[in-house]
Amino acid sequence: MKVTQNLWFEKDMEAAIRFYTSVIPGSSIEWISGMPADSPSGPAGSVRIAGFTLGDQRYMAMEAGPLDSFNHSFSIMVECDDQAELDRIWDALREGGAVEQCGWLRDKWGLSWQIVPRRLGELMNDPDKEKAKRVAEAMLKMVKLDIAGLEAAAAGKAA
Repeated sequence: MKVTQNLWFEKDMEAAIRFYTSVIPGSSIEWISGMPADSPSGPAGSVRIAGFTLGDQRYMAMEAGPLDSFNHSFSIMVECDDQAELDRIWDALREGGAVEQCGWLRDKWGLSWQIVPRRLGELMNDPDKEKAKRVAEAMLKMVKLDIAGLEAAAAGKAA
């Protein structure tokens, strides 16, 4: 069995997935083609489809005109190993988009992303509930997540 997420783009699908695969390490485009048959979205060849991976996740995308816009009910979370990687990915994805609280942003195609340090999950799941609470409270005040600030909160120090 395979499980693959599907993204519906109104337009610019190929540009979006080429950008995503250039930003996220370990990513690649497997194939891009036109749908070989007429569909409700247009004649044969007008609907574009693609298969690609982002890190360790499989995706399919289609460019088939307007339907539903992307929203927060689906987002892609990228766990980063260090602040430099987090900063690089955050800065690339936010260009032309909009930043949000708690490490969330929307890219220029409207897709929601959560760019988080891997360390956040470890700190939020610490058996010391007060420590985890301090980390959560610090994270809730951040836009782009800051590992040093999260570590300071875990240690009980003001950031």
